[in-house]
Amino acid sequence: MNSVLVFDIETVPDVAGLRRLGDIDAALSDEAVAELAFAARREKTGSDFLQHHLQRIVAISCVYRDREGFRVRSLGQPDDREGALIQSFFKVIERYAPQLVSWNGGGFDLPVLHYRALIHGVSAPRYWDMGQVDREFKFNNYISRYHTRHTDLMDLLALYQPRASAPLDALAKLCGFPGKMGMDGAQVWPAYRDGRIDEIRNYCETDVVNTYLMYCRFQLMRGDLSAPEYEEEIGIVKAALAEKPEPHWQDYLGGFDNVA
Repeated sequence: MNSVLVFDIETVPDVAGLRRLGDIDAALSDEAVAELAFAARREKTGSDFLQHHLQRIVAISCVYRDREGFRVRSLGQPDDREGALIQSFFKVIERYAPQLVSWNGGGFDLPVLHYRALIHGVSAPRYWDMGQVDREFKFNNYISRYHTRHTDLMDLLALYQPRASAPLDALAKLCGFPGKMGMDGAQVWPAYRDGRIDEIRNYCETDVVNTYLMYCRFQLMRGDLSAPEYEEEIGIVKAALAEKPEPHWQDYLGGFDNVA
């Protein structure tokens, strides 16, 4: 079994960056600075979704699946700086060169990681290799859109048509999986302001498990897993989560549809 790394990030407005880029009253609170940026963005685009380079990463969660089993965790510690979190992510790629899997990773997570890694001076040579070091990466690397070393499930299932994209939460629930639990992306910034970083990390972890389960479903559809192999893999995930003591995993397991 090739190693698979499923990843997801959670972000908040880069308030320090917004202050640096704009003529902002130093007395304004972080919340007020972010609201100014949201308002400007809404006026320009109709949405308060900030540009990728102004998204500060506060959590990175991963599922790692290989011959050793199934593991899920958030990288680093809750109080780690952004640069350390990002470096931890790329260190995993540096060491194992796994198959990356995401849901909208090509449209959001990876561009954010690129910009924020650039800001913090993070080193990621293995990730950026397109054949200069490892010849195999010339023909299959993480960067080229139609190469398979990174599979963005949302993009692939929509046949690269943004209008056909489906939300992870809805599709996971339609497939009998728990879907989002605890919060959604719009609630991350308020939760962060309230100091609820553990809740954000828990939410990110459940989302990355949703993505892995959807990847298993995709592998069944494309024929890389037989029906018995798929059922066995879902059982492995459930068994691994059942051994975890954290309450959010018990809630997550309770969200499974029996027909999944």
